Amino acid sequence: MSSPAPRGRPRKLPVSEQRARVLSATARVVAQHGMQGATIEQIAREAGVSRQAVYEQFGDRATLFAEVVAETEERAFTAIAGPSVADEQPGLRAWARANYANMVTFVADHPEGYGVLRAAERAGDPALTRLRERLAVVYAEASRKRWAAHGIDSGRADRALVTLFFAMTESLVQATWDGEPPDQDALIDLLTEFTVGGVARLQTKASDVIDRLR
Repeated sequence: MSSPAPRGRPRKLPVSEQRARVLSATARVVAQHGMQGATIEQIAREAGVSRQAVYEQFGDRATLFAEVVAETEERAFTAIAGPSVADEQPGLRAWARANYANMVTFVADHPEGYGVLRAAERAGDPALTRLRERLAVVYAEASRKRWAAHGIDSGRADRALVTLFFAMTESLVQATWDGEPPDQDALIDLLTEFTVGGVARLQTKASDVIDRLR
């Protein structure tokens, strides 16, 4: 008859699970304390592993932080620049709403992600700026094609509008509210209707504005 397994000893986690735990823990700790304030001890405790395990996986703080920032940036880009961005079939309202939902949902589902990217910016790695630039290229190209479908050469207006829409979305997801925050869908609808109304006016009553931005 085999002897029972010893009690009280921690189960050794597979390397892949340790790595995933450490990356997730690092994102949370960095988002809360920043790059300078985050320590390996805090991260190990948050991940439920030893400090030695963290060093074995990543070598040093700089390597660990760089990997967390890169992973966060890629996750954000993939989530926000989703299929809805390039979808040319839906009407403007459905298209705009889907794209705003991509941004708002990412922040809601990954609350630490935005904090990591801002912490990286403060530490000298322009991760958030880089993400904005990459997304702007994708969104502006999709916007340009939609303007072209209406016979309008948008020139630099699409890039300016995309920059504006990103700024509005970021401001809303960072906003503090008295009491409970507004319903997420209501905020997405607010952004959508503001966008649709603005685009409609540019196409009809203020087309000269686009002319001046070519």
